[in-house]
Amino acid sequence: MRRVSRSMAVVSTVILAAGVLAACGGDGDDDNPGGRPSAEIIVNGCNPENPLIPGNTAETCGGNILDVTTSKLIHYATEDAAPEMDIAESIDTTDNQNFTVKIKPDYLFSDGTPVTAESFVKAWNWTAYGPNGYQGAYFFEPVEGYADLQCTGPDEEDPCKGGAPAADTMTGLEVVDETTFTIKTSEKVSNLPVRLGYTAFAPMPEVFFEDPEAYGTAGTEPVSAGPYKITEFTENKQIVLEKNAEYAGDFGGKSDKITFKIYTDEAAAYADAVAGNIDIIDNIPTDNLTDDAWLGDFQDRGTSREQGVIQMIGINPTVDKRLENPELRKAISMAVDRATITEEIFAGSATPATGWVSPVVDGYVADQCGEACVYDPEAAKELWDAEGGIEGDLTLTYNGDADHGPWTEAACNSIRQALDVECKATPTVDFATFLTDLGERKVDGMFRQGWQMDYPSIENFLVPLYSKGASSNYYNFDDAQFQELTKQGAAAETLDEANAFYQQAELRLAADMRIIPLWYTTGHVAWSDRVDNVDINAFGVPVYSEITTK
Repeated sequence: MRRVSRSMAVVSTVILAAGVLAACGGDGDDDNPGGRPSAEIIVNGCNPENPLIPGNTAETCGGNILDVTTSKLIHYATEDAAPEMDIAESIDTTDNQNFTVKIKPDYLFSDGTPVTAESFVKAWNWTAYGPNGYQGAYFFEPVEGYADLQCTGPDEEDPCKGGAPAADTMTGLEVVDETTFTIKTSEKVSNLPVRLGYTAFAPMPEVFFEDPEAYGTAGTEPVSAGPYKITEFTENKQIVLEKNAEYAGDFGGKSDKITFKIYTDEAAAYADAVAGNIDIIDNIPTDNLTDDAWLGDFQDRGTSREQGVIQMIGINPTVDKRLENPELRKAISMAVDRATITEEIFAGSATPATGWVSPVVDGYVADQCGEACVYDPEAAKELWDAEGGIEGDLTLTYNGDADHGPWTEAACNSIRQALDVECKATPTVDFATFLTDLGERKVDGMFRQGWQMDYPSIENFLVPLYSKGASSNYYNFDDAQFQELTKQGAAAETLDEANAFYQQAELRLAADMRIIPLWYTTGHVAWSDRVDNVDINAFGVPVYSEITTK
């Protein structure tokens, strides 16, 4: 994940049979602000948490860059995230366990070297190999032999100490020839082809393996196979992309250059966008949503749509043992006035959540959270007191480089008034710092969480976040029934059967409540008068490659 209006079509595609997917397809300019070349656009960005490596990027700051610099087997359509062929020519299976992948022969990396079957297999094995510690490793868990690549030491903090993996390649991946490889999963995985458009499944060039530690870091120009390549990466300043002259795919970029200007203050980014100093902004401060003030600021150059994004409050009771009791966590959830916050803070552009799965995917069921997500301050207080409450204050930690201050303050006020316990909204410097602290289990109390779907499936809102060992499981959620139900969902023969298992798994979250659903958000994007053809995809991200300049 991407750990994060016009109505979109509900979408989730599960492929069940052979032939799973059919093929488908400067100089300055005085007329432009700042003398920018006419084919260059500048957009708002933020500091990536990690070097820009597809297998080790699981957040939006780096993910937005990799979306336009990588190509994968599958491409997701703008309108509904339907899977389309990209590098893949075909992905065939007769049993949803053995897959044959044929890739197109004319794909090149930006250094002119070919994208081959080995480019995928070698990259996937590297990402899955436990000692590398890549955040995308968990996405390869279904592949046969994945477990043999994981460390087995007794130290949970460093399982590679005294427990080296049994292998460094997965038995379920095999190169057949330059343009063919096979995937064998441990059990049936009916929606595997749909997943293969996620960034972690991107191929990697040979140059990556020469020096993985340096690859994708600030000051380097990593090789990639997408429509754009990175030509400048200056931390805290900007990341510059230019067209990849070697790109031979069907989803090429329209602008010659895209500069992601890095901001640590969302209000400053918005002011620059209004002034025309940047061309695209997709983070509209909550103050500007009221009465659609942002559309006035941009002279109606803006659009919105429902997106596959949910915001939540997380709690890790193994870190803050005061909150080990799930009834206390339930009381906190019941103390949050979601309806008032979404109306007053988000001006109605967010919808109170009643579960952990976004309404935009097939399989969504309303009210999975039950009474725990219904604002009831009296019942919340009664439950809180009955369970003994906690000693000390509550904190709600959030990344300070985005506009989360107003709603976290509002949520804390709601909790304070209902439970009669002090609650403080506490910012970190930026998203990268925030995620690092969460990963190192340094955050007490509550913390802000958001999830942007990686691929259009109910499974993606559950498994990567709440499975044991998943890269985005900051909550130490470990539930055997959840694991078994999601495994059954992956192996189901029909979409309806799969959804039923995932829906049951979602109910396990309701029994625990260490992840408190808040609201489903609407995506917004505004633009300068220099650009045209601006749209938001089903993931809530501007389609940067399609933007044109006037």
